[in-house]
Amino acid sequence: MVGEGVLHECLLNPDVERVLVVNRTPCGVSHAKLSEIVHGDLFDLSELEPQLRGFDACFFCLGVSSVGMSEQAYSRVTYDLTLYVAELLAKLNPEMVFCYVTGSGTDSTEQGRSMWARVKGRTENRLLQLPFKRAYMFRPGYIHPIKGLKNTHGYYKALSWMYPALRLLLPKHVITLKELGRAMINSVTTDYESSILESKDIAKLAKP
Repeated sequence: MVGEGVLHECLLNPDVERVLVVNRTPCGVSHAKLSEIVHGDLFDLSELEPQLRGFDACFFCLGVSSVGMSEQAYSRVTYDLTLYVAELLAKLNPEMVFCYVTGSGTDSTEQGRSMWARVKGRTENRLLQLPFKRAYMFRPGYIHPIKGLKNTHGYYKALSWMYPALRLLLPKHVITLKELGRAMINSVTTDYESSILESKDIAKLAKP
């Protein structure tokens, strides 16, 4: 859902010159400034290196739910894959801004009881050590979907009618998917005051 929404905002934004999507399956979107590489093994992008050069930013939106997964299996996708891609891009594009979608409640200490939060915290901590121009960890809470997009999770559809009340009562924990996409785009040209962005930071960075 997040990846589709961020792509949607990138294609609408006149400041974005071109977009490359690297997917395991086709994204189903066609646009003049969009290119796509369908590649089955994201743990081996060596043959794609020439095509991954020359970009100002990476918006890394890949992720899985930890429900029903062991820590080892969850770490394989969340930590190992993310760091493999990030380390490769840092080598190919040292002036790149790297944006990583984590989640509200991520544990920067890596010591808490929540498995997913520890793994996300370890991933964030390592990403912030890589030699990017800047790296931002996006920690959204509830994300209000963009109407008309096809990959909206049932959880968000069920709660979407509550969005006005949630935004009023919990402004520090609620954002729109449009705001998330715009904040990522703005992060490329704005040196934001913090590398870790909670929902309130995302809303602030999304403003023109």
